[in-house]
Amino acid sequence: LVMVFYGSNGKSNPVSMENKVEHQAKNEITYDIHLPSDLGMLYKVRLGLQSLENSISQLCLRHFKMQNTSTLDTFSLTINKTLPLSLNGDRWIEFPVEWPLKEALSVVTYHLTVFSRNILSERNLVHMTACIYGTHGDTGDRSLLWSLQNIQQGEDNESFLVIVDAVELGELDKVVLLISSKTDCKLDIKKLHLKEAVKEHPIYVFEVNEAFSVHANKPEIQREIPVSFVIRGDKKKNDIDNNLHKEGSQARNLTEYTVKVYTGDKRGAGTDANVHIILFGNEDKSEVFQLSQSLEHQDPFERGKVDTFKINTKKLGSLHSIEIGHDGKGFASGWFLEKVEITDASRNSVYCFNCNR
Repeated sequence: LVMVFYGSNGKSNPVSMENKVEHQAKNEITYDIHLPSDLGMLYKVRLGLQSLENSISQLCLRHFKMQNTSTLDTFSLTINKTLPLSLNGDRWIEFPVEWPLKEALSVVTYHLTVFSRNILSERNLVHMTACIYGTHGDTGDRSLLWSLQNIQQGEDNESFLVIVDAVELGELDKVVLLISSKTDCKLDIKKLHLKEAVKEHPIYVFEVNEAFSVHANKPEIQREIPVSFVIRGDKKKNDIDNNLHKEGSQARNLTEYTVKVYTGDKRGAGTDANVHIILFGNEDKSEVFQLSQSLEHQDPFERGKVDTFKINTKKLGSLHSIEIGHDGKGFASGWFLEKVEITDASRNSVYCFNCNR
């Protein structure tokens, strides 16, 4: 049994439950899990069975409960599902974590259609997975060849449908394919279409157009496929979208910064005013960002609280200073700011700007 936890500050590595049993009753097992870093507010858990290719084992999951032993924050959910979901089905399930006063994400069924030339004839010898990435995280590696539907085969082309259930991903960004084989072969993949099952549009199109030479005794092939364009079902929107994705390389050069704002623990420290920030680096400076969507609190910048924000901007290099302030709106708008911490994951750097005023 393996779990992956997703939070506002990132996701954990897969956590194996092997050798982690703290207490076991008749129908209940308690695990003690130590995560190496603070993931922030958890919003998703993926749970599954690993290394099951030659096994017919099944696990019936009834209920899931987790508690942060420091804060005593507790989340519980009734699951009532069996893994794998069918004999050749998905080995993973995902569910959103719901907290009071915080809107949770929902579980979505995605339809992934693979267009290729010769995968179906090799499917019993090939292992192929896709990990779908969006603004709300990723699906993890999901098998593409275990349970196929809507198979279409022509003389020189074929397509098949794979169903993936996952916590909603938001705007889709890329798909990472992993391909390996028990024998030497060549797999010709044309493109991938991805959409939500209950909607006709949008359809995210990932152009692959590559023949993969797979060798039995060599490591698996990994290929990252960025979204090529999006079909919105509206010509005007499609034209706009296609132009946006032509500039996709520029968009992919954006850097995500995690901004943690610490409001002091003093009387009258909080503010209801609109707060903004500008980042200055040795290569460039950012535009002005309004800090309004806190990942922790509906009402940000309250006394003694920490608020986390995600911003995307061009690469700034090494940060050396920030400008932060507010517009003075609202009753008693004065604000005591203790410090601001900014994480640039692309450089593995954390910057701390103390204010204390």
